[in-house]
Amino acid sequence: MFSFKRFSILLVTAVIIISTATAQQKKEMTPEESYLQESIEMMIIRETARSYSAGQKLIALEYIGEALNRGSTNDEIRQTLEFLSREGIKSTARENGRVVNNFTYIRRQSAKYLGQIGTEEARKALIGVINEENEPWVLQEIIKSLGDIGLNPNNETVSKIQWVINRYIHTDKPDNVMALAAIDAFDKIAKKNNGISDPETIRTLMSISDGIFITAVRERAKQLLAELRSYGK
Repeated sequence: MFSFKRFSILLVTAVIIISTATAQQKKEMTPEESYLQESIEMMIIRETARSYSAGQKLIALEYIGEALNRGSTNDEIRQTLEFLSREGIKSTARENGRVVNNFTYIRRQSAKYLGQIGTEEARKALIGVINEENEPWVLQEIIKSLGDIGLNPNNETVSKIQWVINRYIHTDKPDNVMALAAIDAFDKIAKKNNGISDPETIRTLMSISDGIFITAVRERAKQLLAELRSYGK
């Protein structure tokens, strides 16, 4: 269990790390010093991410954001983000039978950071999460991140995006934001893979372009359809 005493120790350690890093800004750290600092930082991220407190999980995400900004994308960060991206879905805490850790904003930020990592492992993590997530604003971020990564082996990525948005576009009140997230993701994936060979993607874009969406979304779908014709020429 994540106790207050344990967190206090971690917090003191974090302060020491920050103070040490500040003091060493004027000189380059040795590989040993850099490794030690990263190891301690990863320990703090791991422990805070697995606390029961939403506040501590946000601290973990803040530290992860700082690490990513420095260019650190080690696999422990990816594993922690995958854990946080399932908060309240796969890893649940209950009181009187009610889920009390359905932190959608934590799942959304985790999905965003997985997109920044940009590896095949991060893509697989997002594909796994997309099968379980039901909150539209989290799904939008997952789709955006899949587009940012751009990997599409055997059209798996575009197929998953289609599976999601088909739940939101074939209704009396289709989700404009979801549709636009999908269009942008398809565009990025096409640019990174010299086009998209999946016919279902074309049908999905056609459904959006002919659907009851706002004009800007319909026109964006039509524009991408036209652009996809130019690939492979």
